[in-house]
Amino acid sequence: MADADSIFSQKNSRLPDDTVFFSIYPDSSLQSPNPNSTTTTTAAELQSLHLQILQALSPYTANYIWQHEPFTLSIPTPASTNDVPHLHGKLRFGDNMEDEWFAVFLLFQASRHFPNISVRVWDTDGEFLLIEAAFHLPRWVNPDTSTNRVFIRRGSLHIVPLTDFPSAPTLRESLKYVIESEGKTKADDSVQIAIQNRIGEYPERACRNMHRVRVRVPVKVAQVLRHEPSLISLAVEGFYDRDVDSMKLIATRMERFLPNGSSEELVEANVVMSRAMYAQLVQQTFQAPKWYPMPARGAGGAAYAEAELGMKIACGFEMVYRMRLREGVEGKGSTWEVFRQSLERSGYFEGLLPGSKEYQRLMESAEEYYRNSALQSRASEMMSAPVRRIDEILALPHSADDFRGGELPPSDDDSWLYNGEDELNAALLERQKELELYNLKHKKKQKSKEHQDASPSSSSNLDDSGLGDIAKSMQAFVHKMSSYKGAEVPDSRNQKAVDLDADRFMKDIESIMKYSSSENINSDVDIDEGSSSDMEFESKRADDFDYESDISEHTENNEEGAESFMHSYSDALSKELKTTTLDKTFIRANDQVFKNGEGTSNASGQMDEEFTPVDVDVNLVKSFLDSFSSQEGLPGPASNLLGLMGLQLPQDAKKEK
Repeated sequence: MADADSIFSQKNSRLPDDTVFFSIYPDSSLQSPNPNSTTTTTAAELQSLHLQILQALSPYTANYIWQHEPFTLSIPTPASTNDVPHLHGKLRFGDNMEDEWFAVFLLFQASRHFPNISVRVWDTDGEFLLIEAAFHLPRWVNPDTSTNRVFIRRGSLHIVPLTDFPSAPTLRESLKYVIESEGKTKADDSVQIAIQNRIGEYPERACRNMHRVRVRVPVKVAQVLRHEPSLISLAVEGFYDRDVDSMKLIATRMERFLPNGSSEELVEANVVMSRAMYAQLVQQTFQAPKWYPMPARGAGGAAYAEAELGMKIACGFEMVYRMRLREGVEGKGSTWEVFRQSLERSGYFEGLLPGSKEYQRLMESAEEYYRNSALQSRASEMMSAPVRRIDEILALPHSADDFRGGELPPSDDDSWLYNGEDELNAALLERQKELELYNLKHKKKQKSKEHQDASPSSSSNLDDSGLGDIAKSMQAFVHKMSSYKGAEVPDSRNQKAVDLDADRFMKDIESIMKYSSSENINSDVDIDEGSSSDMEFESKRADDFDYESDISEHTENNEEGAESFMHSYSDALSKELKTTTLDKTFIRANDQVFKNGEGTSNASGQMDEEFTPVDVDVNLVKSFLDSFSSQEGLPGPASNLLGLMGLQLPQDAKKEK
């Protein structure tokens, strides 16, 4: 039991694949301040709850064929005094995901029938219920922060909030908080709807998942399936998971199910199995042993297909029976003696002397519980001890005549096996819609936030079209301190991949943004900063140097030496550039003032054009607009870069006209 406890406590780093685990915690298990003082009472309450839950769920599971093992619950042995008393269970679903979600449906039903319990469920992927509702969860929820936070209670999903428990809470803390603050822990309606959409079709979907097919099998196989239809899962498992060793067991004959070899008569039987089991049988090519009584391929109707399917079932039964018999593991963990020993280890008898009145009372209670639980989970008992049960069935009188004369219903239509593409496309389309709605919702939030944070541009009147956001976004991006994961960009950005030389991009943007504000006009010029090799950036920097050097000439404390060198260098560079038309390609600050009518020119006080600073923001926006316009609607650098920033350029109104 220690191994099982470690598995269900999620302390193992490696959980079994294709297995779902669940635990049920009654509210009463948290009410006792000293769990050791009420060991017997707690055990009795768990036993009563165990039987009540199995009885409540039995109508849903009575005719369901599980892939590998049925839905069961058990009472674990306490590993320590800190453990919360609970019921636990596990279900290996293998290739049949329907089993996992049917188990989730059963747990939700149990939480509705018993409002004073809290349920946890997880699998190899962790909290897979959160994965199902990923597009509707708060952004803080992730695998690292969801430990001991997710529960099912009263038919709803509950998540312990991060605000009240910034660090991972203990299991006891979470359970107590969920009980006392159900209103705070209940997940949003969108999360509840996402989960209910996945399990809402059950139990009807579980019935649709059953496939009925007519087969031709040996008499002994038909006898077993008539008395225990659920044993078909063992036969399919034995056939599908066969290996070299198990194949040797049927190489010459089938001692248990086909002792007479090819002279054995095949009879018709109707078998119920899950769709996953049917697919595992039909889709595997398997050559019948030479001694197996197969009809001719040209036999009329579906006789050969029915016999071939029955042959695979018979071989699976023989391999499972012989392997279990050889391994000698029959019935371990399911006998009364093992159950009694587990009660002794858990302290159920409280050290009472055997034969005493109180000891006898506890023993009678345990025996009654064992009989009732064995009755409720008969499928589990049978699956864990198939050899014994098969021997019991085959010991009953039976013959081929018992299977003649009856009219069997036809096999179910198996077109679903070949038309699964439509269902898959529908599921993918549904996920795509969820993703689009998720992106749209967060894009609206991002735009709303950007609109609230936006402020008028002092250097240009671009408020009407919102183009000032381009320069603002670029500045925010360049000055953003990114993590080791890379540059951080808005969630609303264009998701298309961009082929970008990051080093070159950062150098160019730094060159553009290097323009100093009026607060540090008198600061020294940093001549060590790297610059772009692009001629336009050199021109801009030349204008900046020219402007700053001229200002410095008017200061009282003008330094000699390096400062005079910069002046000479700047003058020479400006003189050289004036012979070109490059300076005409920039918009200067006073251009915007005069164009907007916000200033007047003065013959004596007007600053010469060569000393007028370049408006960096306006030139940046203009460059992007010109580049975007030249793309003519096609992908290009401007749309890619601004898409990365989460921005969209406005349409060219002139071209539209």
